[in-house]
Amino acid sequence: MYHYIVKKLVKKSFKLLNERDFAQLTKPLALDVKHSFAGDHALGGVRHDLAAFKAWLDRLGRIMPKLQIEIVNIVVKGWPHNTLAIARWVGTATLENGDPYLNKGVHFITIKWGKLTELEVYEDSNAVYNGLEKQYQSGILEAKAPQIIS
Repeated sequence: MYHYIVKKLVKKSFKLLNERDFAQLTKPLALDVKHSFAGDHALGGVRHDLAAFKAWLDRLGRIMPKLQIEIVNIVVKGWPHNTLAIARWVGTATLENGDPYLNKGVHFITIKWGKLTELEVYEDSNAVYNGLEKQYQSGILEAKAPQIIS
């Protein structure tokens, strides 16, 4: 039953991400949440606190405003003191120049006693880089901003 509840919460978090409801999305996160996103680009890097992760989410919303992530599969292991949820997904968007964007990836989500403590994201960082380059060329200058790290 616990794993079923965690799967529902993970699905809800991706729904909130797609809706850009970052205030609700970040409620169950620990203040010292660790967020890492693979790649050497404006969305890449590692953050070690909630404030930096919120800044990253805001940037994601500005740079990729039409991004939608569809969950393919969720696997949950562990118990409330140390839970690992693995979510495989497909991300799509229409870029500002009209080109389609497609990326596939996985989130490794660590939850301890109801708080999300770590979020590792692995995706096709080349697809992200190319998408950001197109967004930059379309006038979204933040697509080439320095990484938000903490």
